[in-house]
Amino acid sequence: MKINPFLIYSMIIILFATGCDKDKNDPADDPENPKDGISGPVSGIWSKGKTYIIAGHLEIPEGKSLTIEEGVKVIMNDSIIETELIIKGDLYCLGTEANPVLFTVPDSWKTKAHLFGNLWGGLVAAPSSGAVVLQHTILEYGGAATTEESPSVKAALYKATAGKHLPALYYGNVNGKFVVVNSTIRNFYDDALYVEGGKTIIANNIFYAVGAPADDAINLKSGVIADVAFNLIYSPNTSGLKLSNEGERSPQLYVIGYNNTIINGGWRRPTIKGGSIWVEKGVRVGLYNNMIANDRFGIKRDKGNPEDNRSEFYNTFYYGYTQQTVDQFQPSIEIIAGIYDIIGKNAGDNDPEFVNYPLSTDLYNADFNSSWDFHLQTGSPALNKGKTDFTRHFAEGIIVNGITYKSPAPANYMGAFGTV
Repeated sequence: MKINPFLIYSMIIILFATGCDKDKNDPADDPENPKDGISGPVSGIWSKGKTYIIAGHLEIPEGKSLTIEEGVKVIMNDSIIETELIIKGDLYCLGTEANPVLFTVPDSWKTKAHLFGNLWGGLVAAPSSGAVVLQHTILEYGGAATTEESPSVKAALYKATAGKHLPALYYGNVNGKFVVVNSTIRNFYDDALYVEGGKTIIANNIFYAVGAPADDAINLKSGVIADVAFNLIYSPNTSGLKLSNEGERSPQLYVIGYNNTIINGGWRRPTIKGGSIWVEKGVRVGLYNNMIANDRFGIKRDKGNPEDNRSEFYNTFYYGYTQQTVDQFQPSIEIIAGIYDIIGKNAGDNDPEFVNYPLSTDLYNADFNSSWDFHLQTGSPALNKGKTDFTRHFAEGIIVNGITYKSPAPANYMGAFGTV
């Protein structure tokens, strides 16, 4: 029996085309029928608007990258293995305001009992990771504890110890680039961001329901040069910003932190430590125009191991609804006095006049209400009191994957938001 040569040639073409399609590495070919059961190595492009259901640990291999386009939903769906995404290469999450990237869990898991997540692990970058970008990205409901079988433990990443809860996102390459902008991290058991290296911009983000028994929203260590600006941090367990040159990696941790709003910080921690911004162990900081409202303490140092003496503290706005709160942000050997601070002596002094937030809200509350609006009314004493003549690290930007990310210009008001 003779076989038609044209038929053989056609079959070869079809097989070749099928193989090329697989190289796209997009397992969710149909957004109406999401691919289930993804695990193992991932790279390439996860396409706009699709859903990816994860059933095990993921890894971006060294030398490769994963780009997640706008509107992608990543559902961590393994209730036995608390999923980790290990980033040995590069990760680019490129959501938009209208269509953010979402890392989440099944809706049925999102109960009040899991206000602080603990339902999957987190995103853990290796020293080989050249860059991580979160742009208009939501991370929620993670922070589970590691085990001896966790990929991060086996690879000696983060704290490399079983029983440690993971942050939402860990990054640790001193030669890398780390950008988190216009994103939301919420409902996490541990820190939101834990960074031990890299040129860093953290700006225009929202953090809430972060840290159960302890932990902070933004935790920066040695090896980092960072601009941290225009972030809203609501009810961190301990500090909104924890800044420490711990580890003594080069470069020295140097943070320019400005126009952040930190509310209800520190009260949920059972032991006394920080409550708004914490500085220690030789960190160099420039802190300007930050608003500290109803936090447990003012900007606080470790008096036994304080910050670099070149640090600057300017134009901090303080408000306390209770007298205890006001008393605990008064300058002392531990509580840092800045230049041109707005600080009262009595409960209720210097009402920031938020557009919509009850200042009497329980100090221990961590349940964020999306209807709150932390913009300032036109009569706010925080308006026109900001300092703008300081130098930020990345005014000219960090270039990642061909895109330039610039730290925002400082505002002439205090806090993260001006008038509507």
